Amino acid sequence: MSVVFVLIGASLLVAGGFLIAYLWAVKNGQYDDKHTPSIRILFENSKKEQSIESRVQSEELEKNSPNES
Repeated sequence: MSVVFVLIGASLLVAGGFLIAYLWAVKNGQYDDKHTPSIRILFENSKKEQSIESRVQSEELEKNSPNES
C-alpha cells in the first residue's frame, strides 16, 4: 500500500513540473505568434533555397551553351 502513496506523490511531482514548464513558456511568449503559421504554407521557398536554385540553373545553362572559344 505504501508503494501507491509513493507513486501518487511522484506523479504529482511530475505533473507539477509540467505545469510549471507550461506556465513559464506562456509567460515568456512562446505561444504569442498566431499569424505566421497560417501563412507559412503560402511561401514556396526561402531566399537561401532560391539562391541555390538560381545558381544551379545558371550552371546548367553554362554547360548547355555552346563554347565560343
